[in-house]
Amino acid sequence: MSSPAIVIVGAGVLGLSTAFSLTRRGHAVTVIDPGGANASSVAAGMVAPAMESVLDDVTPETAALFRAGRDLWPDFAEAAGVALARRPAEWRGGDVAGLAARFEALGFEARRTGDRLITEEDYQIDPGQALGALAQAVAQAEGGAVVQDRVSALVQTADGWSIELGRRSLSAAAVVLATGVEAAIEGAPEATRRLVDGVQPIRGQIGVTGEPLADHVVRGPGAYVAPMAGGTVIGATMEPGRRDAAPDWTMGERLSQAAWRVLDRTPAPLDIDWRVGVRGASADGLPMAGPAPDGRALFLALAPRRNGWLLGPMVGAVVADAIEGRTPQAYAHALDPRRFQAET
Repeated sequence: MSSPAIVIVGAGVLGLSTAFSLTRRGHAVTVIDPGGANASSVAAGMVAPAMESVLDDVTPETAALFRAGRDLWPDFAEAAGVALARRPAEWRGGDVAGLAARFEALGFEARRTGDRLITEEDYQIDPGQALGALAQAVAQAEGGAVVQDRVSALVQTADGWSIELGRRSLSAAAVVLATGVEAAIEGAPEATRRLVDGVQPIRGQIGVTGEPLADHVVRGPGAYVAPMAGGTVIGATMEPGRRDAAPDWTMGERLSQAAWRVLDRTPAPLDIDWRVGVRGASADGLPMAGPAPDGRALFLALAPRRNGWLLGPMVGAVVADAIEGRTPQAYAHALDPRRFQAET
């Protein structure tokens, strides 16, 4: 393999979105990933600025950023071959009046019917299909490749970086770390190492069943139910500080019972495949996307909390702009990893 111009370490949604954004701009990119399931694959694929903003009670500025992230998706999905579903998202039960007020305050449209709120502002993708489409698009681009291997060390050189793999090394003009909650790679500069190692792990459990329970996303207290690849995904937990990946059957039972309540249906036996992913979060809940604080030609695409799919195209564009030395877009400052530099 000839040496690529840019190496991206990590093939989750942020790594592949960044790789695809760069290949669209004509760059040669190699993505390196050890393989196996990651947090991006253990997800419901929510591209949901309205519901996520309202349920997390974010600031108007963050809500606007989430909305901007969603608005990048139609063009991005069409170019990458990602199937983007645009269908209603619904909230049932709980404090519907309070939620309706937050929708209005944050500028999202929703209509209320009794104890239900319905919005047309949120989208959804199938993570498996989307990851496959992005990886294929990168691999088929001129100079693009997706390689299953593990990076053992980084060595800064006069021209960029040497990336040490199991039995070989690659040279690259730039490196993007999209490594999820993995520890910092040996050789990463100290300030970058502190940022990467400071990413908070958040364990999330979902269940997948072949039974079609809903034809659109339905949320409510304690659970959501969403269509997925001919069946249904039930979710989800958010357990900060946990990295263990074994399904918790007691938690699964709680989720399934909450899901039946959300659907207002009598519980019935289901064959559910419980899955666990560990996603990363920064101190303020927004991704770190852009230049690393102390590494020449080193960039980060990390820590989206539960909004990796929502913000994937935005993160990709921000990192690509930084690599090319373009003037940052309006939302880039909010994602700049160096915003934490004074705290590290």
